[in-house]
Amino acid sequence: MQETRTQLLTPQFLEQLERLSLLTRRPMRGWAAGERRSRRPGHSVEFLDYRAYGIGDDLRYVDWNIFARTDRMHVKLFIDDEDLCLHLLVDASASMNWGAPAKLHWAAQLAAALGFIGLTSHERVGVAVLRERVADGWPPVRGRSQITPLLDFLTKLEGVGNTDLNQSLAGYAERARGPGLVVLISDLLDPAGYETGLRALLERRFDVHVIHVLSPDELEPELDGDVRLIDHETGEALELSVDRAALDDYKQRLQQFLERAETFCKTHEVGYHRLTTDVPMHAVCGMLRGRLLE
Repeated sequence: MQETRTQLLTPQFLEQLERLSLLTRRPMRGWAAGERRSRRPGHSVEFLDYRAYGIGDDLRYVDWNIFARTDRMHVKLFIDDEDLCLHLLVDASASMNWGAPAKLHWAAQLAAALGFIGLTSHERVGVAVLRERVADGWPPVRGRSQITPLLDFLTKLEGVGNTDLNQSLAGYAERARGPGLVVLISDLLDPAGYETGLRALLERRFDVHVIHVLSPDELEPELDGDVRLIDHETGEALELSVDRAALDDYKQRLQQFLERAETFCKTHEVGYHRLTTDVPMHAVCGMLRGRLLE
């Protein structure tokens, strides 16, 4: 997938992205002092609010002036710094070449948009390319100066090889220096599944989101009569006759696959976002507002 930076993100779209920031569902403590402002109670010097004292609260944070006036104990809350690292995990196996536009092109666009938002918000951003294992990577960095290298990296992605999501995700979870916000962009087309890999990320305290990317013609295939289907990853060929009954069976199996993915994610508190490649990227960012972006 060789293309220019502006084919990933146009200058006009970049202006829209400047107004967005990443949204996390849990506090993040990284290995460096961050510039993100957290609404989590912390121990910095910037006062946030009061709340009623509860059993187990540290007595050092009780406001004794309020206690003297009201005979009720309240503790002080403070704003704490967070160090957020955005981990973009992009499935670049051969199945991601499918569609027009290809799912991998769409995935690279989304990764570029999210990475741009992270870098302009002073977060650390890293990228891992997933195939049978973590095939390539762009280590977490911070700062606007890294935007061009990030886009250059993403323009060179190519969809090749088989998928092993469980192994690649578990390997990434084991090697990552610290937890953060993980966004997996994948079609989830792995016969062995993806559940074990996602569990490995959750066990390491990552805040995990799955962008389940599909091509419209995967949802509504335009097939009829005798056809020869070739697996993009294994090269195996299947000859069959497609009629209404075969299409109905395919759609039923597809719906089961989609429901399984969504149910697993919801059960394990993984953000699940099913999107198709015909959705413009500016609309995608709008759909993620309140869920992954703010």
